[in-house]
Amino acid sequence: MTDQDRLLAAISPIAEGRAAGLRLAEGRASLILDVTGLSGDERLKMEGAIKAVLLAQDGVSEVRVAMTSEKKGRRLIAVGSGKGGVGKSTVAANLALALKALGFRVGLVDADIYGPSQPRLMATEGQRPQAEDKKLIPIMSPHGIPMLSMGHLAKPGQAIAWRGPMAGNALGQIIDADWGDADLLIADLPPGTGDVQLSMIQKQKPAGAVIVSTPQDLALMDATRAMDLFAQAGVPIIGLVENMAGYECPHCGEVSDPFGAGGVQAAANVMGHDFLGRIPLTLAIRTASDAGQPPAAGDGAEAAAFHAIAARIAEWLNQPAH
Repeated sequence: MTDQDRLLAAISPIAEGRAAGLRLAEGRASLILDVTGLSGDERLKMEGAIKAVLLAQDGVSEVRVAMTSEKKGRRLIAVGSGKGGVGKSTVAANLALALKALGFRVGLVDADIYGPSQPRLMATEGQRPQAEDKKLIPIMSPHGIPMLSMGHLAKPGQAIAWRGPMAGNALGQIIDADWGDADLLIADLPPGTGDVQLSMIQKQKPAGAVIVSTPQDLALMDATRAMDLFAQAGVPIIGLVENMAGYECPHCGEVSDPFGAGGVQAAANVMGHDFLGRIPLTLAIRTASDAGQPPAAGDGAEAAAFHAIAARIAEWLNQPAH
């Protein structure tokens, strides 16, 4: 066994097949480490562990690691719904956080031009983005997610009365901002199938769409229209999310279903789309969201629901075709 083979075997359990080009010369070990898909913390942890193992090997006095990452185009995931009031914005914010925890470099776009709510959800109200080289610089939320919203550009409480082309141009500036190394943008769309959706689909075609609905028949009817819009534009439906599914009484613990139960999963099965999961109707989600502390930033049952859905989306994103 050569020295290179010996050293490669030593780090193999840590490098997980990501190490290549390992060389040893005059006590200096050098290698290339593919860190595609790893978060910053994961990269540093892997690099540190590899260095520690190699420095413990005979004949190694120095270790140099060159980290590389596969360059992929930035992908846009649209989170839409057929009607308002189904919790789409809350779902979008929490999915952004959950996907970040899975190693994606995530940015959050509040594309709901007329009713922006992400500044409140992500605790960035009152902040204004700067511009550089005619591009907006996203605002960094306290949760480590860069984001932009019409709510950052308009005065607090100001009505945004723009016609379709103006709204579409504003959305284009937000999506085309300087997102740095973000490789995945989560776009919180306005409800319905209007000009803003059409403009985004035509100019910044999403890689896929997540549809949010409550279980009730009326919401499902509108969600079907939203899915039809994406289908006509050739945008894949990643899957459906059932929100406000089951309410647990904080006093007696009994679970009731004020909006029905299972309707979104049944609709997904009929239409041939994936059912990504359900999110309960809880006071904790509402209070945490109003306070700018999305549940997915912490732990607990509510956080677990969002993280489980994000894992399904990550599986879809990691498929070779996507």
